[in-house]
Amino acid sequence: MLHRYPWSESSLVLDVFTRHQGRVVLVAKGAKRPHSNFRPILMPLQPLSLGFSGEQEVRNLSSAEWSGGHVMPQGESLLSGFYLNELLLKLLAREDPHPELFDVYKDVVKILSGGFEQTLGPLLRTFELLMLSYLGHLPNLTCQTATLEPIKELELYRLMPEVGLAQAMVKDIMATTDSSALREVTEPVAWDTQSFAHRSKTQTLSGRHWMALSKALQSPNALTSTLRLCAEMDAPSRQALQSQLRQVIHFHCGLDTLKTRQFMIDIQAL
Repeated sequence: MLHRYPWSESSLVLDVFTRHQGRVVLVAKGAKRPHSNFRPILMPLQPLSLGFSGEQEVRNLSSAEWSGGHVMPQGESLLSGFYLNELLLKLLAREDPHPELFDVYKDVVKILSGGFEQTLGPLLRTFELLMLSYLGHLPNLTCQTATLEPIKELELYRLMPEVGLAQAMVKDIMATTDSSALREVTEPVAWDTQSFAHRSKTQTLSGRHWMALSKALQSPNALTSTLRLCAEMDAPSRQALQSQLRQVIHFHCGLDTLKTRQFMIDIQAL
């Protein structure tokens, strides 16, 4: 279950993600009553076996059982799970099946329930990459989108919502890089991206990073391969990847900030 809304005094409207029918909206009649069989079952971030009927846009929930497998995530993992749910609510059309994305979502939530909070950053970047890939919002990461020119390992590239993957020029970096770092750069080719990335705050990654991500996303076990790669990235590279993915996600969601993301920022500020 991605989200639930109150409907009348005793019922709920549910937004659920199913493997074979995609995102479906259901009415759970009487679910708010104290003795309803639905009441202890209809929880977010839990694997459920649901039965429903009807031909309208909003179906009627007829049965619900907990499928077992993991406990409810806690703490920051719970907030991260709600973030995943909001992404799916914003980016998935109703009744548009994405079985591969469903399987990845199920596995990621299971990892979240394990309480490994040190892996949250790489895990969220992995889900964002796979989600954008499965939904067709991620361009080919081995070539520049506009020209189809193959990317080069030592050059820097940016992932932009309207343009796709493009080479980063000096003028693109100037606004976010200190002048001492810029003095060392004369041409946008064959830079030492390892040292340059650590000294700057640019929203770029090297061609080597993008090619490695492309290979991981296309591997038979894409979740494990991409998660390992994101976990092995140094902090500046991971931050650059997060920033670029966030821009793409916000562009396709039509929002500047997601509610769960803002809530996490407010919690951390406290």
